[in-house]
Amino acid sequence: MHKSFYDIYRNTLLEEEKLITVQCLLEFESFEDRMNVLKLMRSFSSCMRFAYQRLLEGWERKDLKRALQKIFPLNSRYCDDAISKAQNMLTRCKKRDISPVKIIFGGKNLFEKLKKNHLQGKRKEKLKRKWIEKRQGTVCSRGDKSKKGNLNLRFIFIKGELYLRINTGKGKYIYAKVYRKVQKGRREKDKWIWFIQDLLTAEITRCYKPYFVELKLKDNNVYAMISFEENTPDIKITKQNGAIGIDVNASPFHIAWSEVDIDGNLKEYGKISLYELLNQSRNKRQYLLWHIAHKIIDIAYEKRKAIVIENIKKLSKGRRGDGAAKLRKRLHQFVYKSLLEKIEILSKRAGIEIIKVNPAYTSVIGEFKYSPQYLIDKDIAASYVIGRRGLGFDDEIPKNYKDLLSKKEFLEYASEILESKKKEFKDKLGSEKNKWKKIPIRKELFKIHNHLKEIKTQLLHISSGGDSVSRDQASVGNKPVRFFLKSWRVLRAAFTFPLLEKSFVRDFSPLRRVIVLGDWKRVVRRLVPAPGAGAMDGQKPPGGADHPEKAEYKYPTQNCTNVQFC
Repeated sequence: MHKSFYDIYRNTLLEEEKLITVQCLLEFESFEDRMNVLKLMRSFSSCMRFAYQRLLEGWERKDLKRALQKIFPLNSRYCDDAISKAQNMLTRCKKRDISPVKIIFGGKNLFEKLKKNHLQGKRKEKLKRKWIEKRQGTVCSRGDKSKKGNLNLRFIFIKGELYLRINTGKGKYIYAKVYRKVQKGRREKDKWIWFIQDLLTAEITRCYKPYFVELKLKDNNVYAMISFEENTPDIKITKQNGAIGIDVNASPFHIAWSEVDIDGNLKEYGKISLYELLNQSRNKRQYLLWHIAHKIIDIAYEKRKAIVIENIKKLSKGRRGDGAAKLRKRLHQFVYKSLLEKIEILSKRAGIEIIKVNPAYTSVIGEFKYSPQYLIDKDIAASYVIGRRGLGFDDEIPKNYKDLLSKKEFLEYASEILESKKKEFKDKLGSEKNKWKKIPIRKELFKIHNHLKEIKTQLLHISSGGDSVSRDQASVGNKPVRFFLKSWRVLRAAFTFPLLEKSFVRDFSPLRRVIVLGDWKRVVRRLVPAPGAGAMDGQKPPGGADHPEKAEYKYPTQNCTNVQFC
């Protein structure tokens, strides 16, 4: 499937650098100046397309820059900007799993329409003009602080009026007058005023700020798109008062947040649904994302706490044939990175500290440690772990969990259960005829196989006399890995199928008896509900004196609700 170059490249630099963009109209003093600028646009656009094709062929940047200067009538900086724009496009294609060979310069939709033979007359001419404007009507220049903000496309004041000085090469400059009206009723929020203030301040102080400028041809008019860094206030709300941990989930589609005080205790929590984002247009989805980001900022501002988010660089969105079509469709509309970027931008504007943490094991720790302890949802528990990690707290494995990982009896029981589950799924796989239904079965088998491997490794470790949980570092490959993180993996392997009976679980309340009393046998027998949960909270176990085995356990209620295991 072909993609439009400009649809994919749009705001690539802006997303990476998180800049603000404003637009203004340019008016030229003469027809000759206008034609010279259009000629510059055609040369730059052609240079960028040529650079894109050469990068696909594997050219080095230095060699390509020399070649471009010989072929195109552009200075060294314009050629370098053209290469940067082409390189950013290639990087963007890799991130979105799009074939870079199938990119269409000028727009896919216009390309498809122009291929149709039935278009004639004014309608065809209009489409052709739009195609040429998109394909040939662009030129850009990166900002440079040492070059008074921008070398090739620089804004200057002449007799109190603002002009854009355009470098056309060989020491020739064209001055285009800038037209931009401040939005009515939004003068204080209009970001154009911020840009003008920066320019005026730079004229007085001679301390220049870099700004990125891109000229675009649209409807026979030349527009300038200016991108610059936002002037943000000083950080006033910090983690000294605590933090709000944020965890974004695809299934169910929502944001879970937790308020963590300065001592690392859970104070309050909640969820924000994201289902309204599904099946929406791109613009509508972006609008809704800003609205959701404002909700998070309002919570943090009201509680006067910093915001902690996960530092995720890449999120897997599945692949065709993985047996999870519905989840994959949702993941492709799961604009996780975009939402976190908006939260980060708004937090800076509000003077709220934003903290990024490593997401490793946050879900596992939340599921097995805090979800049964506080009887909260696993997503809330994960957001709680994220908030604690942002405040600098380490989550150790609770004592009763540590004891279980050193008990050979428990690990052998878990190994037997996993072996029986493995045989069950193998039989199910052999009897299943539908190739698509076999995929999720194979995925479950793969999980069980990995769990068995973890359990057997732990058994060997115990047999050799090693400690079950250690904070010492071990070398796995070239990366240092802590044993206590590996122990969380063993814990997940030993608890999912053996104690919770399936791999994907949302109710971790049965583990409350294990984390408080270490009684894993009672959880296995499932004779009574989990302590402190449901209608059995605070009641005697069924059977009373007639069942002494059941009666010997006391149900901890209020004493266990707020127990801390740090």
